Amino acid sequence: MPKGYWIARVDVTDAEQYKAYVAANAGPFKTFGARFLVRAGRFENPEGSCRARNVVIEFPSYQAALDCRQSPEYQAALQLRLAASSIDLVIIEGYDGPQPS
Repeated sequence: MPKGYWIARVDVTDAEQYKAYVAANAGPFKTFGARFLVRAGRFENPEGSCRARNVVIEFPSYQAALDCRQSPEYQAALQLRLAASSIDLVIIEGYDGPQPS
């Protein structure tokens, strides 16, 4: 079964409030098996638009990624984030097919 991913591009507008969101999202992320692959590290943006932070979170399945976003626990954390940032979020299924050789 392919893994699921959240790909988020984030502009934080209130750093203190965003810290509260980060603390609140830890529980639902743990419950749904989330693992940060990218968490606001250095980046270059050679094409297109960007935001200040980039995040990639891996879940054990696409369904777990969807379920985490819809869970009451994450929805409570989300309320903390809404006033503290602007984001673009994609929830996407991973790929298990052939790779270039």
